[in-house]
Amino acid sequence: MTFPLTWLYVPGDRPHIVAKALHCGADVVVIDLEDAVAPDRKEYARAATAELLSEEQPVPVHVRVNALDGPLATADLKAVAALPGVRGLRLPKVTSPVQITRIATRLAQHGPRPLYALLETALGVEHAYAIATAHPDLCGISLGEADLRADLGLRADAGLDWSRSRVIVAARAAGLAPPPQSVHPDIRDLEGLASSCAHGRSLGFLGRSAIHPRQLPIIERAYLPTQREVEEAETVVKAAAAEPGAQALPDGRFVDAAVVASARRTLSLARRT
Repeated sequence: MTFPLTWLYVPGDRPHIVAKALHCGADVVVIDLEDAVAPDRKEYARAATAELLSEEQPVPVHVRVNALDGPLATADLKAVAALPGVRGLRLPKVTSPVQITRIATRLAQHGPRPLYALLETALGVEHAYAIATAHPDLCGISLGEADLRADLGLRADAGLDWSRSRVIVAARAAGLAPPPQSVHPDIRDLEGLASSCAHGRSLGFLGRSAIHPRQLPIIERAYLPTQREVEEAETVVKAAAAEPGAQALPDGRFVDAAVVASARRTLSLARRT
């Protein structure tokens, strides 16, 4: 299985920027109808997005709709949910599994549509596992850290690590893909981005959202396995093929089914290069 590593957000009211984003190397392009669009541009963003996504695109495109508790989300979903160019719908500020089931039921007439929940409040994080298991159409959960930081009154970034781990564990327990990291807001701070990605990878994130194309190679490099990791994974997979079951390698490492599964994921990621 190949997992996306880069998710590039672009504002829906700037279709010329969206068109460029489709060819800049992101694994997924996310057209944002919510935070990146001013209130007086919402209708234009929706119409421009619907026009663009009336046909399939060269890369997967997701649409982040407006907040589910307001009237704009209903109009957004009506305009874009069934379009052939939409490969996923990102639902902001989810706080309850009921919100997911309601959206999935509303969209059932169009056939299964992949949904992704953004948890951006303390209540959303508290309900992470319930949200992750709310409906079969839910394919992923992730954090919206700017809003969560404000909700928790945090100043230090490290204060989010508990919430990050909670969402990572919830996704794994629900059988979903590991969540991508939230965006790094300073597009000039590439060194800080790399350091933050290394920390995120150590927590269990896989890939990251971005807001500028220059961030994409930094994110991909941080989340791709190193040559040493690839070599170690190859050793594990070969050993498992030669002698199934738990065993100890000559270097002392113990290998069981979980270690083999992790090694295979490492090799899958390495094939991207």
